[in-house]
Amino acid sequence: MDSQATCYLSLHELSVQLRDGKLSSVEVTRCVLDRIKQTNPTLRAYLTVLNDSALSQAAQADKEIKAGHWRGPLHGVPVAVKDLCWTKGVPTTCASKVLRDWRPDANATVVDRFEAAGAVLLGKLNLTEFAVIWYHPEFPGPINPWNASLWAGASSSGSGVATAAGLCYAAIGTDTGGSIRFPSAANGIVGLKPTWGRVSRYGVFPLGESLDHIGPMTRSVLDAALVLGVIAGRDPNDDTSLGAHVDDYAAAANNGVKGTRIGLDESYIGGASPEVAAAVIEAARTLEREGARIVKVTMPDIDPTLPAWTTICAAETLAAHAATYPKQAADYGPGFRSFLELGATITGEAYANAHMVRERFANRFQALFDQVDVVACPSMASASLPATGFPTEARAFVGPNPLLGFTGPFNLSRNPTLSQPCGASVDGAIPSLQLIARRLGEATLIQTGAAYERATEWHKQRPPV
Repeated sequence: MDSQATCYLSLHELSVQLRDGKLSSVEVTRCVLDRIKQTNPTLRAYLTVLNDSALSQAAQADKEIKAGHWRGPLHGVPVAVKDLCWTKGVPTTCASKVLRDWRPDANATVVDRFEAAGAVLLGKLNLTEFAVIWYHPEFPGPINPWNASLWAGASSSGSGVATAAGLCYAAIGTDTGGSIRFPSAANGIVGLKPTWGRVSRYGVFPLGESLDHIGPMTRSVLDAALVLGVIAGRDPNDDTSLGAHVDDYAAAANNGVKGTRIGLDESYIGGASPEVAAAVIEAARTLEREGARIVKVTMPDIDPTLPAWTTICAAETLAAHAATYPKQAADYGPGFRSFLELGATITGEAYANAHMVRERFANRFQALFDQVDVVACPSMASASLPATGFPTEARAFVGPNPLLGFTGPFNLSRNPTLSQPCGASVDGAIPSLQLIARRLGEATLIQTGAAYERATEWHKQRPPV
């Protein structure tokens, strides 16, 4: 097997070969590190690469596996985390001058759970400054490996690029208004935003705490299921984490969709480009051919949720930066600084009103799941957003950003979502299907998304790098 083929194995495929002794973690880790060395100067997916510690972890994994102490499907698998996640003694910059030299004295819970599973941590991934939409001028953003002229997504852009380009087998992303879904869509991969609280947020620098979700970004739905099974669950360090039973997500991938009810609001989907809308509707029909049933639904009014999301997020972002803003205002990039300035203008009344908009939408949306098991819509309105569309010098949201129309509402409602490619690359632009389930319905998303992958091959497309 050549090095590129090795780097593009699915996490599941690699896991089986590591468990069976057909590949060693050290050789695979070296292969991926070599690929990072070759491509990262151009793609800029990683901010920090942990060569020595990654090889040390890989050697330990090989030793344990050879001795019959296989820890599970992530044992010896090279992974990476977004640079919002604390890593003990390792820079955690949040892609900002404000934290350029910060080295936490503890790990994020997701990092600890990767370590406990025996995964190999390759490094820290690039992102927009503190996970909004702009890059700090001193931290250039990642490049879309499909087409450098296209947007790589925000804010987990490094996670999307690294996963798509074979620079890790899975990555951790965070999503406050679309930051797992945008880069998953833009880079043609799978992104799973779990229910709020399903994955601990401890040690992940917050953007908007009541909106932040932590989840896996992978090259297949089964891979996302395997990662979620490791990182999900109650954490005593995060009082907002959920104590609900963690399902066997990998087993759910084999369940099929016979009888699954797919909710479709063609008017809502029509808010996307014609190409994306057509691809999403065809994806639903594909699932119907696999045994699912399409049910026409009417989405609750989305329009009020967009200014509500902006109000809540800006206010909570300001709270998250109380220790450094306005004291270090000059160290922030102009885009993010202007978002903090917006947060400082929000009154208690406006914040309270926005939360009531949130609750009304969330309750109306949950009612749809009396009729359906999942709702299908686009992950992103267009598959071909230009890379130049979000310059670092841009000002904060003047009004609701229409880009949030297919994403932000489901941060407000706290429902889990799954994004996956649902069409062919056209000059690097790939339409993305978003599936949404009831809260704690991740297993339903996985069984539906995996069935779609078995019926199609869009997830097997690879960028020309």
